[in-house]
Parts: sequence; structure tokens; C-alpha cells
Amino acid sequence: MRLKDKRVIVTGAGQGIGRSIALKMAQEGADVVIAEMNPNTGNQTKKEVEALGRKALSFPVDVADQKQVRGMVEEVLEIWGKIDILVNNAGFDRGATLLKVKEEDWDAVLGVHLKGTFNCIQAVAPHMVENGYGKIVNISSVWGKSGGVSEISYSAAKAGIIGLTKSVARELGRYQVNVNVVLPGLILTPTVSKMAEKYLNMIIEITPLRRAGKSEEVANVVAFLASDEASFMTGAAVEVSGGWNM
Repeated sequence: MRLKDKRVIVTGAGQGIGRSIALKMAQEGADVVIAEMNPNTGNQTKKEVEALGRKALSFPVDVADQKQVRGMVEEVLEIWGKIDILVNNAGFDRGATLLKVKEEDWDAVLGVHLKGTFNCIQAVAPHMVENGYGKIVNISSVWGKSGGVSEISYSAAKAGIIGLTKSVARELGRYQVNVNVVLPGLILTPTVSKMAEKYLNMIIEITPLRRAGKSEEVANVVAFLASDEASFMTGAAVEVSGGWNM
């Protein structure tokens, strides 16, 4: 129960890594806000959190919309009075090469991943600064470090999240707000499960642990970074990739 009675916002918590993070937070004793654009999957995660004995709120929010994000944060503070932890996980992919990527896809991917992460941090930061306490964990990707073929928008957005993390960590450190970023590798999410088997195998073959990861394995690291056990970590980029691209 490392997070007993903490109040947490997890974006993109309707499925995959986000859902696993929300459930792990609840298992560790936190009450969870599920910020999920899809109300159906968001409400399902809410029920699962409540089944673990914790309180939950669900908001069908588009994190790329600053007004929606600020409205959500204001409502959470009105209901619960505090926000201790923010996990920026929301994202999606529209793969394309440099010469074929469409402007609208570039804008959409960076809007959710990078702008969405910025919007959420900017919305909760004043509250955390005032309290002199906060944990922010952002989700990037190993492709944000190495780049990925046919993943121009996604890789650029994830690289931006790493830079944003380090800049915010420098600014908020004096207020005892820890800001870190997790870089997953190949994780068996619903999206990844749709990949062609030959591409999955290509990545697994160059992964030292010779397997794909589970979303729960990412959630475990996020829970650690969100806890006081990681109180002297900030600006860190932690890979959860089985050694892929190390």
C-alpha cells in the first residue's frame, strides 16, 4: 500500500498500459481518476478500480484540448480536494514514413502525446506547487530515444515527452515535485497484438530478454516512481524494454 489514500489521475486508462497503471495504483491504495476519451472503456476501468475497494472518477476527456483538461482538474479538486499523482499515458499511433506522413496525422499524434502531456502537467502543477508535493510520471517510448522507421510522428512526440519531462523536473524540483518518464519497449497491448507476427518476432529477436513485455510490468515501474520510495529521483528516463535498444 505504497500509495495509500493518494489521489491519482491516469490518462488513457481505458485499456492497455493505462488500464494496468490505474489498477496497480488502486492495488497500492490510491483513489484513481480515469481520464479516457472512450467513455465505455473508461467506465469499465472505473468499475474495476472500485472492485478493488478504492474510489474512482471517470472523465471522457480529450487531453489535446486544454479547456477540457483544465475543467477535469478543477472538478477533481472540487470533489476530492487534492491531486497527488499525475500519470500521462494517453496516446495513439498513425504510422507513416517521412515522405508519406499527412499533416493532420502529425498534428493529431503530437496533439495527444506531447501537447496532451503538457496540458495535464500545466493544469495540475499549480496545485502541486502550492502543496509542496507531487509525483508526475510521463509515458514515452524507446522509439523516443532511438527513432523508428515509419513512426515519424510517434517517435517525434515521444522524444518531445522526454525533453518536456526533464525541463519540468528542473522547474518543479524546488517545490518537491518529482517528474520522471518511463520508456516502454514492445509491450503486449491491444494495439501491439494487431501487429503482423513477423514484425513482432523481428523486435523480439533483438530484445535481450527474448520476449514482449506485459502492461503490468510497466505499471509496476510507474507505481514505484509515483511512490515516496523514488523520492530522490527526478528527470530520470527509465526504460522498461527487456533491453531492446539499450
